[in-house]
Amino acid sequence: MLNICGCLVHTVPARMAEVVEAINATDGAEVHAQEDGRIVVTVEDTDGRLASEIIMDLHQIPGVITVTLTYHHFEELDETPEPLAEPTL
Repeated sequence: MLNICGCLVHTVPARMAEVVEAINATDGAEVHAQEDGRIVVTVEDTDGRLASEIIMDLHQIPGVITVTLTYHHFEELDETPEPLAEPTL
C-alpha cells in the first residue's frame, strides 16, 4: 500500500531549525520547504508505523504549534515481487 500525507506544520519561528531537524530525524517524515514558521512536510507509512501515528508524534515536538493535514493519497500497490535473476558463476 502507498499512503502519503502532505502536512503544513506551524512552529514558533525561533525554534524552526530544531523542529526541522526533529522532523527530518523522524522515520517516514521529510521536510520539503520552510519559511516564517511554516514547514511543508510529507509523511509516509513505514514498516512499523502508520502515517497517522507519525503525524500525531509531530504534534509532540517542542516548538510545534499545529500540524494540519493538507493532502492525502492512498492506493494499493501491486504486491507481486519481481523474480530474482539467477546467479551466474
